[in-house]
Amino acid sequence: MDAPDYWCNAQEVLSARCPVMRGLIASAGPVALQARGDPYQTLARSIVGQQISVKAAASVWARFEAACVGKPEAVRVADMSLDCLRACGLSERKAQYLKDLSQRFVDGSLQPQTWADLNDEAVIADLIKVRGIGRWTAEMFLIFNLLRSDVWPLDDVGLLRAIGIHWSEDPEAALKDRRFKASRQEAAALGERLRPWRSVATWYLWRSLDPEPVSY
Repeated sequence: MDAPDYWCNAQEVLSARCPVMRGLIASAGPVALQARGDPYQTLARSIVGQQISVKAAASVWARFEAACVGKPEAVRVADMSLDCLRACGLSERKAQYLKDLSQRFVDGSLQPQTWADLNDEAVIADLIKVRGIGRWTAEMFLIFNLLRSDVWPLDDVGLLRAIGIHWSEDPEAALKDRRFKASRQEAAALGERLRPWRSVATWYLWRSLDPEPVSY
C-alpha cells in the first residue's frame, strides 16, 4: 500500500520548519506510514499492542491469528472463549476488550463506514464507547486506518520519550536514561509548531526509538 498522499508534502514542510525533524526524516530512509484498510483489524491490533513493545505485540498477534485460523474477524472472535483468547498471550482484560469490540462490530453498534465523514474528535467520541478503547487507541486508529494527518497522541510514552531525547540539551545522556521523557505540556507546545502534520512527526519520532515501523 502506498504512503498517504500528503506524505511528501509533510516531509518537506517539517524538514524546512524544524532541524530535528529534518534529521529524523533523513535518517529514517525511504519508509512511510502504511495503513491497514480493515477497521476491525486496526482496532484489534491497537488493543493487543496496548502497553507492550512492538515485538511483544507482534508475537501475541501471531498467536491470535493462529487461534483464529487466519485473519481475525469480528464474527469469529465474538464466539471465542476468554480462555482461548488468554491462551494467545492476552491478559484477561484485553481478552474482554476484544470480545466487546467484536460484538459491537457484529451487532452494528459501531458503524465504521461513517467515520471517514467525521472529524477527529467525533471519531474518538464514538470509539471510546468500546471497553478498552481510550483516547490513545482511538488516536492510533485515526493515524493508521483513517490516515488523519494531524494527530498528536500526548498519552503515548514513546512520543514523549522521543521528544524528551531529541529536544534535550544532551540527547546522548537522555537516551541512556530510560525514564527520561518530555512532559505533556512540553509536547503540546512542540506540537503547535508541527501542525498540520503532527501524525507524520509522530511517526518519525517513533522511528527514532524503534526502526521497525509500527503498523496497526
